[in-house]
Amino acid sequence: MDTQNPSAPSRAQSRIAGKKHHSGVVHDNTRHTTRFTVIGNHLAQHPELSGLAIGLAVYIQSLPTGARADIKTLTARFPEGAIRIAAALRELETHGYLRRERHRVPDGRIVTRTVSCNQPGRHREDEPHCPAPAPAPIQKKRTSSKPLPAVPRPAFPAAALLQAATDLLAGLHRDDPGLLLSTCDTAHLAPGVAAWLERDVTPTAVRHALTTDLPPEGLRRPAALLAHRLSAQLPPPPPFRAPTPPPAVRHPLQTCDGCDRAFRSPAPGRCRDCRVLSPSHL
Repeated sequence: MDTQNPSAPSRAQSRIAGKKHHSGVVHDNTRHTTRFTVIGNHLAQHPELSGLAIGLAVYIQSLPTGARADIKTLTARFPEGAIRIAAALRELETHGYLRRERHRVPDGRIVTRTVSCNQPGRHREDEPHCPAPAPAPIQKKRTSSKPLPAVPRPAFPAAALLQAATDLLAGLHRDDPGLLLSTCDTAHLAPGVAAWLERDVTPTAVRHALTTDLPPEGLRRPAALLAHRLSAQLPPPPPFRAPTPPPAVRHPLQTCDGCDRAFRSPAPGRCRDCRVLSPSHL
């Protein structure tokens, strides 16, 4: 027996509606036999999810098992930016349509697996359970947060050095939108970046160390990750270099007033031998 679909009226109902010239949507449906995905009305008509979240859920449910569904992959697929896509994925997690789990693989790396639930609250015994949709929690202002890890400090925190570090941190969001830092986070991290710059590391090298190999699922606390990298990957101080002695002064040639011999001196006069034989030195 076929399952009834309340969203798709029968052909008889469509003909009757057409005769009465009712306003509203009229369905011109054709039954799919291949390459289709069944989507529940609880998702397609969800009263609290945004249109972008519903669209991403439909797209993710249509993917084969093992396909990538991280923020970078979805950003490359859709015109919306990474920030909007990340917010839509959080909506789906809140309402139980998506769950992201971390697993350690045999080589020691930690990978993220995305679990898509086409009907939250119901599952087979051999499938992971997805929580039932819950109303969106009331956003409360956090009174306290976990402090950021300590960062290294420069030996000589010059104002110009700290300003260069601040400018570098302020531009990290151009490499990854998830690295948009607050003023407080930037002030906390600036001494750590200054310590790298003080050790003869170029700004390009510092930026590369902070922005490469970021987690594909996005960052919950980007400042904490940057603080950890600044401390854990701090390069050693540059090798000691002895100061270079100033070059020897080479005076011009002069002609001795006593023996006409050439000698070097800053001013005309007598050579060393004539000065020794001079009566004033006897």
